[in-house]
Amino acid sequence: MTFPQDLIQQLARELHASEQSRVQVEHFSRRFPGMTIEDGYAVSRAWVAMKVAEGRRVRGHKIGLTSRAMQQSSQIDEPDYGTLLDDMFFEPGDIPAQRFIAPRVEVELAFVLKHRLQGPDVTAADVIAATEYVTPAIEIIDARIEQFDRHSKAMRKVYDTISDNAANAGIILGGRRMVPKDVDLPWCGAILRQNGVVEETGLAAGVQGDPAIGVAWLANKLAPWGECLQAGEVVLAGSFTRPVAAKKGDVFDADYGPLGRFEFRFI
Repeated sequence: MTFPQDLIQQLARELHASEQSRVQVEHFSRRFPGMTIEDGYAVSRAWVAMKVAEGRRVRGHKIGLTSRAMQQSSQIDEPDYGTLLDDMFFEPGDIPAQRFIAPRVEVELAFVLKHRLQGPDVTAADVIAATEYVTPAIEIIDARIEQFDRHSKAMRKVYDTISDNAANAGIILGGRRMVPKDVDLPWCGAILRQNGVVEETGLAAGVQGDPAIGVAWLANKLAPWGECLQAGEVVLAGSFTRPVAAKKGDVFDADYGPLGRFEFRFI
């Protein structure tokens, strides 16, 4: 890690203010060219700590950049991760558009744990054994840091995304709850319609071959920080479609076939 503690706190405060004001901040990676992935996670953790100090509660974690295409475009060889807080959870139905800056929608599966998963040697089989149920989930991602730099128009780097809590902003759980051993996870699919038009389709195999692999990866990745996945937590396993931009008035229909179907709209 290269960032001093005071800089980590400063950048975390910038993200916190951006989320509240809905005014994006400039790329950290451009302002601080020596930034590392570890710096990004340090900023993200500091921001989450600020929210927890204000009364928020950790309810789980998200895994991002799980597809090979996304990793190649971000020039990394592994996913990233962020934290789910209690005020990020929404029911299917009306979603307040004013909560977000530039929301985009992703199709995922969520694992709800009944047992703790503690790295460093967690396997996909351990994940299945520790999971109470798997359920369809929509992740709403956002950009407190500009997606494209206002000066150069360059796309933000992975360090920026990681510091921005891996772009997480919301989660919608819907559809059926399935015991993981009763469903062929890689073959779980979904159709995402936006205002009646099919925008995305995909299979959960797009998430590292099997979404349980990503959950195991996360449990192992948290171990060096002295952290683990706790019983009762929700883990978003990663998107198997590209993100679809959303705006006020948009109606989405997420159809997971045998796993159920639900609608939500930005109001």
